[in-house]
Amino acid sequence: MALRVECERLATVLRGLDGPDLGRATGCPPWTVRDLVAHVHTGVGRLVDMLAAPPPERARVDATGYYGADKFAPEVDAERIDSAQRAARQPATGPELAGRLLDAWRATDAAVARQPAGRLVRTRHGDPMRLDDFLATRVTEVGVHGLDLAYALDRTPWLTPDAAVVVAGLLTDGRDLPAGLDWDRLTLIRKLTGRAPLTDAERSTLAGAGLRPPAFAAD
Repeated sequence: MALRVECERLATVLRGLDGPDLGRATGCPPWTVRDLVAHVHTGVGRLVDMLAAPPPERARVDATGYYGADKFAPEVDAERIDSAQRAARQPATGPELAGRLLDAWRATDAAVARQPAGRLVRTRHGDPMRLDDFLATRVTEVGVHGLDLAYALDRTPWLTPDAAVVVAGLLTDGRDLPAGLDWDRLTLIRKLTGRAPLTDAERSTLAGAGLRPPAFAAD
C-alpha cells in the first residue's frame, strides 16, 4: 500500500533527526520541520475516528475535488496552522516522532482493513467521499509534505514510486499529460503543487488541455 511505504520511508528519515533539524524552517511558513511532521502525523491518523462514525449515504467529492479552494480559506488555514503548532509543542526526539507516525499509520491500517468494499466516509470538512479516494489524499499529504521536509533538511527527495503514482494520478485526475510536457513524476508533482514554478508555456499547455493545478498549489 502506497501510504504504508511512504510513512515507513518518512519514519526512517525522522529516526535520524536531532533537535536542530526539527527546528529548521520549511517552505510551509510558519511551520518548522517539527510542526510539519505534526501536521502529517495528524493527517495520517484522521481515518480512525472517521471510520468509527456512520458512513454518508453517497459520495459527492472525489480525491481531486477534495482540494477545493474552500479548504484554503483564511480561517481554515489559520486553524490548520495553529493545530499543527499545538501538536508540536509536546517535546519529542526524531526517533520518538518516527514511532508516533508509525503508530498512527498502523491504527489507520487496522481500521481500514475492517471496512467493507466501497466504504464511504465523511471528512472533517463535511465532504462525503469514498474511502479509497480519501486514502489517496493521505498519500498525497505524506508524499508532498515529504518533499517539503526533504528541501528543509537539504536531503534528496525520498518520494517512493508507489506514492508518486498515486499523487500524480490525483494531480492530473487520472489523465495523461498533454504533448509537450515531458515531465517525470517527481517533476510533475513539484510543478503541479507549486514546489517548482510553471513557465508561461507550461501554464498555457496545461490550460489548453483543461488541466488546472489543485487549490493547494502555491504557484
